[in-house]
Amino acid sequence: MRELGLRDYMPVWDAMQTFTAERDESSTDEVWLLQHYPVYTQGRNGKSENILEPGPVPVIPVDRGGQVTYHGPGQLVTYTLIDLKRKHWGVRQLIDALEQTVIDLLADYDIAAVSRDDAPGVYVEGKKIASLGLRVRRGCAYHGLSLNVDMDLSPFSRINPCGHKGLEVTRMSQLCNLDTSGDYHQVGIKLIEHLAHHLGYDKIKSETGFDEHKRRVAANG
Repeated sequence: MRELGLRDYMPVWDAMQTFTAERDESSTDEVWLLQHYPVYTQGRNGKSENILEPGPVPVIPVDRGGQVTYHGPGQLVTYTLIDLKRKHWGVRQLIDALEQTVIDLLADYDIAAVSRDDAPGVYVEGKKIASLGLRVRRGCAYHGLSLNVDMDLSPFSRINPCGHKGLEVTRMSQLCNLDTSGDYHQVGIKLIEHLAHHLGYDKIKSETGFDEHKRRVAANG
């Protein structure tokens, strides 16, 4: 697991693509935990009419599935760079694991959440609290999930979130007592613990930042 802090979107996306292109059968899976500066990302199947009024926030077309979403400070982004071939998994199994990870995490905070068959992600009382988007190349997945912890939600009103007109969004800090100055890191720790369980990892090694010459070792299983 790599803790990357607050990052611009493009360099991290480039790093995910590079890691996936260069990895081989012996490469260790990695999980990256971070926040992004404000940005809208539009998936491969995204429709321009779902971007209503982005204002000064950049819109970046990306190679994941899905429609448009927003990333910003206070949102916990988790990128899962997983060799699905090695796990003998399909993409549906990874989606299920990511959704259940968030559902279990939120249960730790007494927040009842569910997934939906018709729209990937996690919802609380009909409002979206976590989004998913993946890309698979040569049997290896990247991108991942974003969980609204304590962020400004107003930028979501300038898009149709994930292509759904009128879809409301929510955040953990509206649903539980969350001391974001101290609890944000704890949310990340809990998320990684649940993710490790659902991915079948028995060991997680934590690192901070990128080692440009050796981007291996993060999650072993």
